[in-house]
Amino acid sequence: MAVCVGVAGGTGSGKTTIAATILGRVGADRVAHINQDRYNRDLVHLTHAQLVHHNFDRPSAINTELLTEHVRTLKRGRPAELPVYDFVHHRRLTAVERLEARPLVLVEGILTLAIPELRELLDLRLFVDTDADLRFIRRLRRDLAERGRTVDEVITQYLETVRPMHQELVEPSKRWADLIIPGGGDSALALDEVIRRIEQLLREESA
Repeated sequence: MAVCVGVAGGTGSGKTTIAATILGRVGADRVAHINQDRYNRDLVHLTHAQLVHHNFDRPSAINTELLTEHVRTLKRGRPAELPVYDFVHHRRLTAVERLEARPLVLVEGILTLAIPELRELLDLRLFVDTDADLRFIRRLRRDLAERGRTVDEVITQYLETVRPMHQELVEPSKRWADLIIPGGGDSALALDEVIRRIEQLLREESA
């Protein structure tokens, strides 16, 4: 069985940075990395105006069943065919990407600890704790640069759905964390402890 580690936290908290650090220090050849965003549901039927007000941050907005199935498959040592999502046009592509099994399965996403079926598969649960203003700035920059949004659209979505869902689902899921990483992932001590625990779990699993 592979070791499963989940990285949760609010939008723009630094989850991807933490995941990249784990990949770099554990070794990319030992890690099967899954991002929750790949599992967003196809929204090609919605108009642009409807998309601005759509709630992307609730569990029903993603295919939690497929995500959980893929994590379980990788944990059992088998490869998975991951979906590919077009964030500009909000649609799932017909193509898939094969992810080979690795000793460590790394799952990243805002709802990683909020979905019970997924949470139960995790051997180590991490939560990246970051101030709200910094998280918003990071999200604004990302959505402008990578997802074709305007400033007004990002602000509207943040106030209508992102912030409320963070308060209702993401922040409360912190109670399930084994380790809380402060300061948006800038704590070297916290990162060292994360790596220490991961390596310990990997040693125990291979023993």
